[in-house]
Amino acid sequence: MSTDTDLDARSVTVDDAPRAAAPVARPTAPAVDRPTPPDPSSEPGTGGKSGGNPWIVPLLVLVAGMFMSVLDISIVNVAITTMQNDFGATTDEMQWVSTAYSLAEGVVVPASAWLGIRYGLGRVYTIAMIFFAIFSTLCGFAWDINSIIAFRILQAIPGGVIPVVALAALYKIVPKDKLGAAMGIYGLGIIFAPAIGPTLGGYLVEYVNWRLIFFINVPIGVVGVLAAIFFLPTFSQTRGRKLDVPGFAAVAVGLFSMLLALHEGPTWGWTSYPTLILLTVGVLALALFVVIELEVDEPLLDLRVFAHWPFTNSLLLIAIISMGLFGVLFYIPVFLQQYQGLGAFETGLLLLPQALVMAFVMPAAGFIYDKIGARVPAALGLAIVSWTTWELAGMTIDVSHGHLEMLLAARAAGIGLAMMPIMTGGLGSLPSFLSENGSAVNTLVQRASSAIGLAAMTAMMTIQQAQASADRTGMASMPDGSGSGGTGGMMMEYQMYSKLQSLSFVTAMNDLLYATAILTALGVPLALMLRHGKPAPSDGPAMAH
Repeated sequence: MSTDTDLDARSVTVDDAPRAAAPVARPTAPAVDRPTPPDPSSEPGTGGKSGGNPWIVPLLVLVAGMFMSVLDISIVNVAITTMQNDFGATTDEMQWVSTAYSLAEGVVVPASAWLGIRYGLGRVYTIAMIFFAIFSTLCGFAWDINSIIAFRILQAIPGGVIPVVALAALYKIVPKDKLGAAMGIYGLGIIFAPAIGPTLGGYLVEYVNWRLIFFINVPIGVVGVLAAIFFLPTFSQTRGRKLDVPGFAAVAVGLFSMLLALHEGPTWGWTSYPTLILLTVGVLALALFVVIELEVDEPLLDLRVFAHWPFTNSLLLIAIISMGLFGVLFYIPVFLQQYQGLGAFETGLLLLPQALVMAFVMPAAGFIYDKIGARVPAALGLAIVSWTTWELAGMTIDVSHGHLEMLLAARAAGIGLAMMPIMTGGLGSLPSFLSENGSAVNTLVQRASSAIGLAAMTAMMTIQQAQASADRTGMASMPDGSGSGGTGGMMMEYQMYSKLQSLSFVTAMNDLLYATAILTALGVPLALMLRHGKPAPSDGPAMAH
């Protein structure tokens, strides 16, 4: 058994060479990347035999935690209405169940890389899994709106740490020439979890109890913790590394202000004083963060990652995909439930094929990356996403479910084909001593771009829906005599109003899909700048036993 829990009693970790008492300013290449090749018989995942892929079992441990933390974001959405009825809360109050989680997670993500470096990736991952399961249990026992919001904030803290340290750990245990295959499997947590969330959540809400969407994390967490203790290798820690408090304060204020403005902008109004003040504070705080990070000896996030164009390019492409992915994942279920009358579980079943397609395509995309690099799968995948999104934009209020399933499944194939090669190529271009920072920045961009994209799409939907409604109202006219009093007239007016709202929503959603298709198409030229060709082999993963 080899874990971080007994790290202090060992001296066999990666990078445990003696260090000077005072920190060295921005080392260019820590002596961490050339450990003595381990005895294959001691490597996790081999069962005591040489050969094979010793990183497979540790990778699956990381996937379990990643899947649990990401699933919780999308699975909660389908339970909002039921929770609202149980708590007797208003719609605005219930929005904070999701908003509070996003805000807390956005604040903790930048510090996650420091935690992994300071205390060891495996140790931090295991502790985060424990607390995520505990706080999920508290969410399941929530008794009113205030308690569920408070527990969601607590849950978001380990929920923000897990993706960062898991991704950094992956780059420590997997050889560079196998990163594509590993990331294809790891991507099941990033992309497949949000896609499967509505199906699983819909079933639990409709046929069992909404509290199980939180309690389900407990057995997963217990198994994940035990697996981490037994199968994760021991990672190094930098005991003398201090937390960059000014940098953390600046980025925390900046992200909190920006995310809060984006979440509440549609309600408060984009030109309202609270929204404008928060946006201004957010921009200034993030600018201050950049200045601080360029000056301190031990930055919270090493911004040198942006000096590597392949990594920066991958972030731009990840932002494009995330905006489109989560926007469509949000509005298609709304359309199916509110305007086609489907239940939560029926909606989840209709969306299930796209999740299954992703589960099949993503590992395949990883193997393709290992053979030919990121350029071809990324460009082809983005082209497929753009084309299928454009086709979706032709929806009508009575669109057939078969047609919708086919387009969503094809779109999911494009996302699965593009996402992992883009992430792998970007992170793989960084020197190994920047991998923790790259993982944190990558996760931060995914979360922020999803929030920004959804907020922008919500604003666009609101404007377009209002315009479409006004246009149709001006052209609409009641039949002669139907506007008179009585139940019949009132019923006809209600039916016309409902039809008007449905048509306005579909028109606005189609405009949104056209915009998303164009944005995705703009990413194809960027994808063509990615590296082509088989990634260079490495000397092996930087892990210890």
